[in-house]
Amino acid sequence: MNRLIPGTTIKFTEQARESAFSMIAPVLEATGGLTLSQLSKLTGLEGTTIQNWIKRGWVSATKGKKYSEKQILRILLINMLRKAMKLDDIAKLMVYINGDVEDTSDDIIEEILLYDILCRIIFTAEDEGAFRSEHIKELVDREVNENRKEIVDDNKLRKAMFVMVMGYRSGCLRTEMEKGLEVILDEM
Repeated sequence: MNRLIPGTTIKFTEQARESAFSMIAPVLEATGGLTLSQLSKLTGLEGTTIQNWIKRGWVSATKGKKYSEKQILRILLINMLRKAMKLDDIAKLMVYINGDVEDTSDDIIEEILLYDILCRIIFTAEDEGAFRSEHIKELVDREVNENRKEIVDDNKLRKAMFVMVMGYRSGCLRTEMEKGLEVILDEM
């Protein structure tokens, strides 16, 4: 299986299990951010798509020519959901979790922690082959409880994280379905 870290083109390694963003952070520290072309390679997104998300207010504007950790995290979160959810719905979900993209004072969780928790839940569910609703809710509860000190509104976060994990999984299933359909159409 060609397993990737959600929202990226980076292959999964055991190091990513606990902190998926730790696979990206050293590059950011060394370079002071990513250029648009580097971010495109990291995410598999066209540069115009990323710029459109900034114009629409879903990602904060760049200061200079490099994308910061916060911008990259927001792009990764949107990217991991976009195969299953409408972009406007993803934007609403992000507002539900962390309010205004420019204002961190209304955030209920830091986006790096949100991303890492989501990835841990996804990796665990994939390893266990269990994406049943009740199981995902249990995994979300465990992660939220373990990180409660860093979360402002855990009930709100539980609801949002459940939707995000199931959205990510739905996108994966859609991709599998499209590959299967492509095989059938090629045979016609």
